[in-house]
Amino acid sequence: MNDSPGWATPGSAPSDGQEAAIPRPSAPQDGSAPTGQWSPEQPPPGQWSPPSNPGNRPPAPGWGGGPQRPDWGMKPPAAKPGVIPLRPLSLGEILDGSVSALRAHWRTALGFSLAVSVVVQIAVTLMQRYLLPKPTTVDPNATGTEALRQASESARTTLLSLAPASLLTMVATLFTASIVTVVISRSVLGRPVTLSDAWAEARPRILPLIGLTLLVALIAATVMTVGVGPGLLVGAEAGAALALLGFTAACVVILWLQVSLALAAPALMLERQGILAALRRSAKLVRGAWWRTFGILALTYLLVFLVSFLVSIPFGVVAVIADGTDISEFFESGGPSLGWPFLIVTGIGEVAVSTLLYPFVAGVMALLYVDQRIRREALDLDLARAAGLPGHDADTPRS
Repeated sequence: MNDSPGWATPGSAPSDGQEAAIPRPSAPQDGSAPTGQWSPEQPPPGQWSPPSNPGNRPPAPGWGGGPQRPDWGMKPPAAKPGVIPLRPLSLGEILDGSVSALRAHWRTALGFSLAVSVVVQIAVTLMQRYLLPKPTTVDPNATGTEALRQASESARTTLLSLAPASLLTMVATLFTASIVTVVISRSVLGRPVTLSDAWAEARPRILPLIGLTLLVALIAATVMTVGVGPGLLVGAEAGAALALLGFTAACVVILWLQVSLALAAPALMLERQGILAALRRSAKLVRGAWWRTFGILALTYLLVFLVSFLVSIPFGVVAVIADGTDISEFFESGGPSLGWPFLIVTGIGEVAVSTLLYPFVAGVMALLYVDQRIRREALDLDLARAAGLPGHDADTPRS
């Protein structure tokens, strides 16, 4: 962020071989024993007694009955100027921080997400009704070459039907993620943010963010092609086995890449990195914490799937009833002929899901990025300075 030092500059540690100077006590001026040595005159063993208590003074702290001294071994609570404490975060704090930021700035984050979701869903509904091809009919009794031809034709039609909607959804997700990332970055510092401020900061990074997403998708597609291609070229049973093995290996590599590059988008947005630099930045931040990052992302997407499923059930039932479609038509070849009531009701359900879940996922990504920088680069010190916390001004040296 422009007004938040430390986003683009990693936290630093003391240079190697240079330790902070520790003031040491000077030698006594009265000729007594130097500091740190016992006096030569010691009481006999076993005859020491606590000092007397003239005047029945209240016992000093720490002596029986009085107020106890604080436990100097306990760390003071971390400062929390915004939605998260400025220290390494737990899984619950990352998830809760995303929800808290969206709740605190719902007009900015959820309002923008709602507007984008409505526009995208209207476009998708119109395409489904007028532009996209209908599913092809597949004969279940077909065999041999005819069955393979029908299966290939059905797969091609399905891909053509899903591609435009997937592209629009990707663009909507990127726009939402760009705004939410800015909102999260301000929420961490406890600062307000308006939609105009967030859009002004996110707008210059939209095209690089789209380029980053397309590049990651291209890398995944290339890995899958390299894994499956040789088996398809060989053909026959040996080729099928080779293709299956290559597909499995490609899925493992793609999963590793997706987790390693998961923090590239927040790095691109908040550090003003280029596309390739953001990819390298993400790989550096995730290195050594791959399994933790994978676990957080897996749980996040599991929550997203469960919420999407639970929300889609009632909307789907209402859509079928409103459209007058017989359930048996869904199991017939080619599927049912869906009317406007079905498309409108299911579209409303999709808008509700995307409005809530896309910002939540973007918030988790941004906070996971912040957490990794706190753990690896002491970003909490820079954030404390940016938030104006006492004792963390620009003149305070870093420890």
